[in-house]
Amino acid sequence: MPNTQLQTKILAQGIYEIRQLLSGFLGSENAGDPCVRRAAHLAYALHNEALAVIDGGTFDASRAVDKVRAVDRMFDESFAARFESHVSIDG
Repeated sequence: MPNTQLQTKILAQGIYEIRQLLSGFLGSENAGDPCVRRAAHLAYALHNEALAVIDGGTFDASRAVDKVRAVDRMFDESFAARFESHVSIDG
C-alpha cells in the first residue's frame, strides 16, 4: 500500500476514534462544553467518510462538505469554508 494511502487511513481512523470518544456530547440538549460539542458534531459529520476510507473506498467530497455546513449552521461556525479550500466542489 502506498505511503499516502496509509497516511490517509491513519487520519481517517483518528476521525472515527474521536467520533466514538465524543459521542456522549452529541445532541442539541447536551449541556457539555461548547467546544467539545462542536468537535463531537464535526467528527460525527465525517465519520461515515472516515469509515469509507478505512475500508479502502472513497466518498463524495461535496456531500462531505455539505455535512460540515450543517455543523456550521448548528453552531454559527465556519468550518466548511476551511474544508472547501482543499476541495474542488465542482469535481
